[in-house]
Amino acid sequence: MQVYRTCTCPHLGSRFMPSSKLLLSLNFTNHFITPSNLPTPKFPSSIAATMSTTVSTQNDTTAQKTHHPVQVAKRLEKFKTTIFTQISTLAVKHGAINLGQGFPNFDGPEFVKEAAIQAIRDGKNQYARGYGVPDLNIAIAERFKKDTGLDVDPEKEVTVTSGCTEAIAATMLGLINPGDGVILFAPFYDSYEATLSMAGAKVKSITLRPPDFAVPIEELRSTISKNTRAILLNTPHNPTGKMFTREELNTIASLCIENDVLVFTDEVYDKLAFDMEHISLASLPGMFERTVTMNSLGKTFSLTGWKIGWAIAPPHLTWGVRQAHAFLTFATSNANQWAAAVALRAPDSYFVDLKRDYLAKRAILVEGLNAVGFKVFPSSGTYFVVVDHTPFGHENDVAFCEYLIKEVGVAAIPTSVFYLNPEEGKNLVRFTFCKDEETLRAAVERMKEKLRK
Repeated sequence: MQVYRTCTCPHLGSRFMPSSKLLLSLNFTNHFITPSNLPTPKFPSSIAATMSTTVSTQNDTTAQKTHHPVQVAKRLEKFKTTIFTQISTLAVKHGAINLGQGFPNFDGPEFVKEAAIQAIRDGKNQYARGYGVPDLNIAIAERFKKDTGLDVDPEKEVTVTSGCTEAIAATMLGLINPGDGVILFAPFYDSYEATLSMAGAKVKSITLRPPDFAVPIEELRSTISKNTRAILLNTPHNPTGKMFTREELNTIASLCIENDVLVFTDEVYDKLAFDMEHISLASLPGMFERTVTMNSLGKTFSLTGWKIGWAIAPPHLTWGVRQAHAFLTFATSNANQWAAAVALRAPDSYFVDLKRDYLAKRAILVEGLNAVGFKVFPSSGTYFVVVDHTPFGHENDVAFCEYLIKEVGVAAIPTSVFYLNPEEGKNLVRFTFCKDEETLRAAVERMKEKLRK
């Protein structure tokens, strides 16, 4: 029997989508219905007023018979409601402290918010130029040169997108052909596989394993084939907190040059590099011409809801990215782009203070998790920490996270959803420390008090 989960839209009422088999098997979600008891769809009053009175008097049985399950293209059938939405929803229901989804519970800097307000007042409220407000493109190029030493053309090599997630999608859809091979490093951010599926790519993954999540170079070397179009990597790395070392990046670069392979790098956590220097792969010899570097404003400036991202690439790759971007979103929020330009020109002291603040938050969480009894793996960057939950005796990561939310009152993310083979991540869960220190301490205290081995 197919099972469906409700998903409510404010304009169209209840819709239905297949639930994740993994989460369903563990009773992780909290409300399921079957096709036999689907409710009658609800409509806004403006639409309902135009409907026939005959239709409005039909009984529930008739309405149920005429309602059809939502349909989805085969390339997206396996992708359900994101784990972040599911965990956050469950956390709200049970009053859990949310150390799962990676959004800060504090606001971005006042000088950036004021710049957005001023831009709105100045009338920056219509469509922006498709590939970016000129001043933001310039600011991105300036920041990239300061960080990497590379000169890029803001008009020809910088494309502003609706968050890094859209930069990822535009890159995949604009540069990957059906059947092309793309290599990921698992665990990986969930949008990677989904957008590659939309592009029709053949996805292969190389698993990074604890405790140091080092790149298995020989496995990577043997995985690259004549069909490999690109390697997608994320450094600093979500969810593990790993940073790819210069030696690893040099080896990846050599393999890509040798085999004529592109590289797509997601560097949204570049300003949250704690224990070693962040290195952009595009800055290595011979790599700019084959690299798309993706980044965003949200993580660095605690403005995740603005969805301002960008892709930097040479013109021959930028063309494909822009073609896809034009038909995905066309343009990103105008006023927020003007404010983003102000943000990227922040003084160096802002970034120094940001790193200092996050180092303090990391220390609170890591020390607390160690004291609770987790096996904690090093986090050199991002605002995430991965731990081994097995000392607490649960079957897998999903079962543990369900217990943690319902019985302890703290939310974390099960990492098995970040692997092609979920079994590889069943012992690990991810916590975030992008919360104020009071919240982090409260979460640690709940775990010390209620979490039992």
